[in-house]
Amino acid sequence: MTIGVGGSTAKIELEKLANMTNQVKAISEAEFKQRIKKAQAIMAENNIAATYIDAGTNLYYFTGTRWYASERMVGAIIPQQGEIKYITPYFEVNTLSQYMTIKGEIKGWQEHESPYQLVSQTLSEIGITTGQLAIDESAAFFIADGIKKAAPALTLIDAKCVTAGCRAEKSDTEIALLQQAKNMTIEVHKAVARILHVGITVQEVTDFIDQAHRKVGAPAGSYFCIVLFGEDSSYPHGVKSPKALEENDIVLIDTGCQVEGYNSDITRTYVFGEPNQRQRDMWLVEKLAQEAAFDAAKIGVACGDVDVAARAYLASQNLGPDYQTPGCPHRTGHGVGLDIHEWPYLVRSDRTPLTKGMCFSNEPMLVIPNEFGIRLEDHFYMTETGAKWFTEPSYSIDDPFGYKQA
Repeated sequence: MTIGVGGSTAKIELEKLANMTNQVKAISEAEFKQRIKKAQAIMAENNIAATYIDAGTNLYYFTGTRWYASERMVGAIIPQQGEIKYITPYFEVNTLSQYMTIKGEIKGWQEHESPYQLVSQTLSEIGITTGQLAIDESAAFFIADGIKKAAPALTLIDAKCVTAGCRAEKSDTEIALLQQAKNMTIEVHKAVARILHVGITVQEVTDFIDQAHRKVGAPAGSYFCIVLFGEDSSYPHGVKSPKALEENDIVLIDTGCQVEGYNSDITRTYVFGEPNQRQRDMWLVEKLAQEAAFDAAKIGVACGDVDVAARAYLASQNLGPDYQTPGCPHRTGHGVGLDIHEWPYLVRSDRTPLTKGMCFSNEPMLVIPNEFGIRLEDHFYMTETGAKWFTEPSYSIDDPFGYKQA
């Protein structure tokens, strides 16, 4: 039997877990202000008069305001110079003010009024009637379209150079929050492996993982959860009707949680029982592909070249080539932060150079159609001297959590 897999119960494992968030340090008001200053510097460099930030993770990143997008426009205007302005339905003004970390004037619109006209009016009041207005790339089309019609003299552009330009490189505080979330999910992975038994269902495992994430300090439980057994594991993001666990099945579990909005996202794959030679061989190939990607991650190297390194190793093992299966059908990794998938991406077409503070998943998943899939996913961040793991990669198919190594 694989070391650390099976032999316990959900009750016993939940009782072992404890809150791990007692020392968590949230993002300070000073850091939010620094982010706005950096955004304004990027706007000046790119001749952008102002940036509209929509409700969601971008609004939280720059202002500390937790609000989620809906059909009613809620957001903020960051001018190249001056103070931030908020746009919200009038009946939400008092509520929004309670959520703001960075204070600013709130402009309210009544239900029968146009929020887009209010954006145009607000910009005009601060002297912006022409030039470039950057629109949050995550904003719905109707928002950009509404602003364009209300302010036809403005040139609307993608705000990615501002948003990604600030968010891609994480601060020490952000890295600490990401580290905490990942530490928590690793403990959940260890716990869930021990409760597995023949006949356990995907729903039972998913429910346990959610409870375990809550027990270690994630108030909302799992941010997401993918559990796959046997042949189901060859479908990277799941199947319509998942099977229950059988002896000697591949087990693939991909899950994460949030700490102060920052995400973990870790996958472990192992065998419940005794791995056969085919499973052993492919598991080792996956591990070495992950190592190839990590070794390629150097300051100044293009993100896409990390993907190329993993794919080149797989091709050397007669897998692929490119995105063909048997092989790796998706990119090697993604950026991670307030969004579980964010810029930049470890995919061949992304030529963004790696810089200090960037954080990524490393998961060149191996898919063997009609047999099984293996995904070993850990995250790393870039330091001045190269990549550093947030979590130690799986040790071996017989001892995935490295208990013997310890």
